Amino acid sequence: MLRVGSKAACMACRNLVSTNMGVRFRIPLQKLHPLSRAIHHRYSGNTNPQRPPHRTAARYFTSMSRLPMRPPKPSPGSGRSHQQQRNFWVVRLAARLLKLRYILLGTAVGGGYTAKKTYEEWKDMLPDFSEYNWVIPDFVWELSEQIDLDKLAKALPEMEEIAKLLPDFDKIGENFTFLKSLLSSETSGDPSLKATDSSTTATQDDKQYKKSSDKEKIDQLQEELLRTQLKYQRMLERLEKENKELRKVVLQKDDKGIHQRKIKKSLIDLYSEVLDILSDYDANYNTQDHLPRVVVVGDQSAGKTSVLEMIAQARIFPRGSGEMMTRSPVKVTLSEGPHHVALFKDSGREFDLTKEEDLAALRHEIELRMRKSVKEGQTVSSETISLSVKGPGIQRMVLVDLPGVISTVTTGMATDTKETIFSISRAYMQNPNAIILCIQDGSVDAERSIVTDLVSQMDPHGKRTIFVLTKVDLAEKNLASPSRIQQIVEGKLFPMKALGYFAVVTGKGSSGESIDSIKDYEEDFFQSSRLLRDGMLKAHQVTTKNLSLAVSDCFWKMVRESVEQQADVFKASRFNLETEWKNNYPRLRELDRNELFEKAKNEILDEVISLSQVTPQHWESILQKKLWERVSTHVIENIYLPAAQTMDSGTFNTTVDIKLKQWTDKQLPHKALEVAWETLQEEFARFMAEYKGKDQDDIFDKLKEAVKDESIKRHKWNERAMDSLRVIQHNALEDRSITDKPQWDAAIQFMEETLQTRLKDTESVIKDMVGPDWKQRWLNWQNRTPDQHIRNETKNELDRLLKLHDDHTAYLANDEVTTVRKNLEGRGVEVDPVLIKDTWHQLYRRHFLQKALSHCNLCKRGFYYYQRHFVDSELECNDVVLFWRIQRMLVITANTLRQQLTNTEVRRLEKNVKEVLDDFGEDMERKTQLITGRRVQLAEDLKKVREIQEKLEAFIEALHKEK
Repeated sequence: MLRVGSKAACMACRNLVSTNMGVRFRIPLQKLHPLSRAIHHRYSGNTNPQRPPHRTAARYFTSMSRLPMRPPKPSPGSGRSHQQQRNFWVVRLAARLLKLRYILLGTAVGGGYTAKKTYEEWKDMLPDFSEYNWVIPDFVWELSEQIDLDKLAKALPEMEEIAKLLPDFDKIGENFTFLKSLLSSETSGDPSLKATDSSTTATQDDKQYKKSSDKEKIDQLQEELLRTQLKYQRMLERLEKENKELRKVVLQKDDKGIHQRKIKKSLIDLYSEVLDILSDYDANYNTQDHLPRVVVVGDQSAGKTSVLEMIAQARIFPRGSGEMMTRSPVKVTLSEGPHHVALFKDSGREFDLTKEEDLAALRHEIELRMRKSVKEGQTVSSETISLSVKGPGIQRMVLVDLPGVISTVTTGMATDTKETIFSISRAYMQNPNAIILCIQDGSVDAERSIVTDLVSQMDPHGKRTIFVLTKVDLAEKNLASPSRIQQIVEGKLFPMKALGYFAVVTGKGSSGESIDSIKDYEEDFFQSSRLLRDGMLKAHQVTTKNLSLAVSDCFWKMVRESVEQQADVFKASRFNLETEWKNNYPRLRELDRNELFEKAKNEILDEVISLSQVTPQHWESILQKKLWERVSTHVIENIYLPAAQTMDSGTFNTTVDIKLKQWTDKQLPHKALEVAWETLQEEFARFMAEYKGKDQDDIFDKLKEAVKDESIKRHKWNERAMDSLRVIQHNALEDRSITDKPQWDAAIQFMEETLQTRLKDTESVIKDMVGPDWKQRWLNWQNRTPDQHIRNETKNELDRLLKLHDDHTAYLANDEVTTVRKNLEGRGVEVDPVLIKDTWHQLYRRHFLQKALSHCNLCKRGFYYYQRHFVDSELECNDVVLFWRIQRMLVITANTLRQQLTNTEVRRLEKNVKEVLDDFGEDMERKTQLITGRRVQLAEDLKKVREIQEKLEAFIEALHKEK
């Protein structure tokens, strides 16, 4: 049997009763619950439990289902007693009470099940981080095991200390209740006073006293709230400092091989790389850089740099007293790291910002880069200097510090400095996703500000502007009405609008202050300032710490909202560029300027190496020919002709020896080296021209020409080669012994070729002097000029003189000049004596060369007499010996120069070419000038756009993972 009122009994009754349908059930008695059967037998009048009167029981339960809350009336003839009715009400009362209990219990069980189900759903929604366990180094888990939790627990504040920091909530509640009643009484009035206005008995003194007490309570409440807030602030700063030290220890723990792993770049570093690429990208197809960055603008000396240094937690910028220090935009990428360091984008040196000498070196380097970026005659530059600062607890963002806005151009500045600064500022602020950090000097009159009007023009609705009021300590001290500061930070004084307004203090104005001392001074000032105490400033509007957090939040919010849209823009630009390339250059690879330069570099080096393949015979032949062309005039005019005018062989040889010695000591080695260097240049140019004809790309023509010119300009012949060459040439010219007949014949042939060449040149000069002869005049209808007519008459007169005196000397005597002049005047030709001598020089030269050639023919059979030293006036061939000496000197000199070329100078030229190519490769501006064209620019744009798109996609992926 079950206990009456138990759960089973209740459920059995509920199973038998249908409160909705009101129908009768025919259920076998054996299938009923024991308690149900007991109730059935008791109230149906059936004393035998084994005989179930179904109809009576069904009738009862049907009536019971219809009136579940009322006791059933006994049917006539049932014979139930009063005791049975009482027992029935006891059961019903117990069941009803237990029903409420189990309703509560069921509600609790259902609520617990629902909570568990909700927890499981939230748990399933979280991503699986098990596959990213590799990101956390092993030493972090080991370090967590090594941390003494007891010491850490002791370091945390005790509950009693926390309780002391907590405000008196009862008292605050009373004060708030009082304020609420006070405000309600001021706005709507006290209803009791309205109802009984005529019966008011409070005096005016009582009202004044009540107002003064109310004001004291309000002031007391504000002071208590401020003290509570400051206590919380100190506690948070202490916990933050401890957290910062712990993070630093974790990041510095690298003795477990952390550097051997591939460490991914941080999110802000990825974003900064995209901005660096975009800063160098010349946008085409109306693609603009609309990626967010924080643009710091302000009037000159308003404290822009100081605010940026407080955010970066280091004094990293050069400073001066009143002069312009920021001369170009400086992009600063702030990120968190174990060490407080700074480094430039194009340099691997890290500056330790905890050391004063590194800070001074960093400031000096920034100043040098700024001055280097400023072109001659300018004051500011638009060239961006990229700097990264990392350190524990630094907020991640990208800021750009711009030159301060000025109102007047002073002495020493360029005349367009003001307009240039405005242009640079507008260029950065017109980016619709740029966050404008507007810096206003609080120590000067607000009406003197220039930057606020500029910011209002670029962001009239203030949707991306954050206003910062600096030097608030001086402003509070100097202003007669501190409420003016309240108007500024509430946006009621300036016409410009902003997302937020902040008030900061960046030190006492001393350049030697540290960041920590400035923070302490700022905190002490705002704790004691009446601006906070009187409610003119709110706590979240003060200190650079709050400013840094607000700017970082705004920056990342803007990044998340705009970065994907910018990625789509560059994706469309990439498609346009690729389509243009396929249409215009379908069979060419997409080589950018650097790749084309490398290709041209290899071709040029191949051409230089080809110089080493030139045969020795080719070198010597070219050198000998070019050297004789260079020195032949000197040999004929200054050595051979003067010596040939002598009357005997001894004087001839003496004159030749003296002049050859002078020539060898002063001119010949220099001429020989000049010839060798020119030959090397010509061969180099010849090989480059031959390569150009072998299906080479004409896009390299400018580059090759520039490399050739610069290499030749830098090349200097070995100085020691001249001394050795002088000795060799002197010994070659000292030798007069012709050993065999072939050498004699070769010398005669060399002499004949030289004299015939000179004779042709002389006849050509004479022909130009006298004009066309009678055949040309008749056949070609040419006439002589008056000067040519005079020259022709003079020539004819001098020819008659030479026929009379075949052995005449090289110079005319004065009386001979007078005779020739008088003879010409007798024929009506006026002539100048200088013209007579000039004409005589050419005629005698021709006469002498003709005689020398005839003598050369006689000397062809004179080797026998020369070898036996016979003296015969007709066969004295000293001139043949001279030409043999000259010829032998040319051969020996060409051989010596060829050895120097192949052994030394070709290699030195190759080295110079490599150096020039390396220098050109590092000079991007030079490469841009030498490798030009639409094809190059299109490949450059394609490379940049692809790189930007890939960087943006990697950044977006990392950004989604961080979410």
